[in-house]
Amino acid sequence: MAELQKEAFGPHGDPTRHRGAVELTAGFLALPASPKDAGRLMLIVRRLADGTRETLESVQLSPEEGVPGDGWDRRPPRNPEAQLAVMSHAVAELIANGQELTVFGDNLFVDLDVSAENLPVGTRIHVGDAIVEVTPKPHNGCSKFRERFGQDALDFVGAPPTRHRNLRGIYWKVIEPGVASTGSRIEVISRP
Repeated sequence: MAELQKEAFGPHGDPTRHRGAVELTAGFLALPASPKDAGRLMLIVRRLADGTRETLESVQLSPEEGVPGDGWDRRPPRNPEAQLAVMSHAVAELIANGQELTVFGDNLFVDLDVSAENLPVGTRIHVGDAIVEVTPKPHNGCSKFRERFGQDALDFVGAPPTRHRNLRGIYWKVIEPGVASTGSRIEVISRP
């Protein structure tokens, strides 16, 4: 099996945009509720080997490649449980505080409730023409996340009282290939 290839760190955050814990909590509580059964795909991002990010209007999601050309597809071993990194668009905007959402390491930003209660492991979802499934792999913040958004943001997404809300996001794997585009409808097909 091939070894992981070292790639560029990716975009750096702007420390002047880091929000404190009180501001993050207040902002989160002020967000409108996300849709539970049907929402929209707001942004598609591909992570390139040089660390840059590319936004896509449309992509052919596949079980073999995830987002073709993305870091997941280039770096063996490909863990199918971490194929697509997904985050709530509203939460990402709150944390980014004016920074481009491409600063995150996520592929898909959605207008959908990604909490464990709403999308338990095994939930199947239509994303455009593709079908994806929520995986059990936890999506946690890391040192890159802390560098980009600050320690308060890292603590905010991992706080035990709200961890079930999946504020850092979740992972999906592609079950059936299909085209997904910015603005595509996302619809829950089944929950376990």
